[in-house]
Amino acid sequence: YPHMTLVVTTTTPTGSARVRAALGDTVFHVYAPYDLPGAVQRFLQRARPRVAIIMETELWPNLIHGCQKHGIPVIVANARLSARSAAGYQRVAGLTREALRNITVIAAQAHADAQRFIALGADQARVCVTGNIKFDIAPAADLQQRAAALRQSWGMHRPVWIAASTHADSTGSEDEQVLTAFAAVRLVLPDALLILVPRHPERFAKIAALCRKQGYNIALRSEQKTEDTRMPEATAVHGRTSVARGRMPEATIFIGDSMGELMLFYAASDVAFVGGSLIAHGGHNLLEPAALGIPVITGPHTFNFADISRMLLQADAAHQVNNAAELAAVVITFLQNDALRRATGEKGRLLVEQNRGALAKLMTVIGECSDAN
Repeated sequence: YPHMTLVVTTTTPTGSARVRAALGDTVFHVYAPYDLPGAVQRFLQRARPRVAIIMETELWPNLIHGCQKHGIPVIVANARLSARSAAGYQRVAGLTREALRNITVIAAQAHADAQRFIALGADQARVCVTGNIKFDIAPAADLQQRAAALRQSWGMHRPVWIAASTHADSTGSEDEQVLTAFAAVRLVLPDALLILVPRHPERFAKIAALCRKQGYNIALRSEQKTEDTRMPEATAVHGRTSVARGRMPEATIFIGDSMGELMLFYAASDVAFVGGSLIAHGGHNLLEPAALGIPVITGPHTFNFADISRMLLQADAAHQVNNAAELAAVVITFLQNDALRRATGEKGRLLVEQNRGALAKLMTVIGECSDAN
């Protein structure tokens, strides 16, 4: 819809920064209104949307009711609802039921998600299964080239594994478990490099300090990128991207303290552990490394991506571990066995390829609602 102005809302500064970085001035970005009748009313009067598309599970009752009141179709796109989230919504069953009844279409990722929405009160005739648009991931054309350059800066012959989107909660820190696993990996593969990417920017400095405290020599992506912009002469004269990259072979841990580069870090890795899964956070998107042909490791807590996790595990494209010792053992196995690593990664890549098509189905739903309005 190139002729339409797209209004994109977020609820956090991190989300806002990503929209600005990824989409720039091609969309109008604003924070979502507080879900209060007056705030929602003023927002809708100013934005005047033809269609409201809500991603995954952001069910704000007043916003949905306000759209219904103004005759604005509401689509919940790529809708997912874990059993845990469904139980939470069930505690306010009346409010949830009313909100769901005001939604025009719920385009669910999977049959289980659709059934949970229906059980909470959604009109069955308004719920359809379109699949998960995350399978339609399309890596940038130059991703492999940029990943190769990054890999070269680390030392081409070093085994590399990534621990991505790590979290901490009241029960402990995934980063500490990852570092425990890394110590075991280095006993077998002393030149191994760990890419550690905390999920939230506010944890970057804390995790860097934790790594230094444990005696690791670290490199920060933020410092590397700063050197890249400051020293173009070094690139031309020395045939490398920066002095910081020249020092990288000395580092044992590379901290991915930047935004929007996770796919680059995956592409530059041999094995990927996807966090939020060794603690009861619910996991993160396993399809990003899988789409790149990278073997995937996850913890036991994957309820946010239950169907994706099940599919990858059944296809032998992913391995599930329960603790740091198991994580270290699987990482070592993959880093020492090129054939196994390639075969496992290829199974994941094929699984992603075979399940594409959800985006086209979702666009059909959006088109029907747009035409009707």
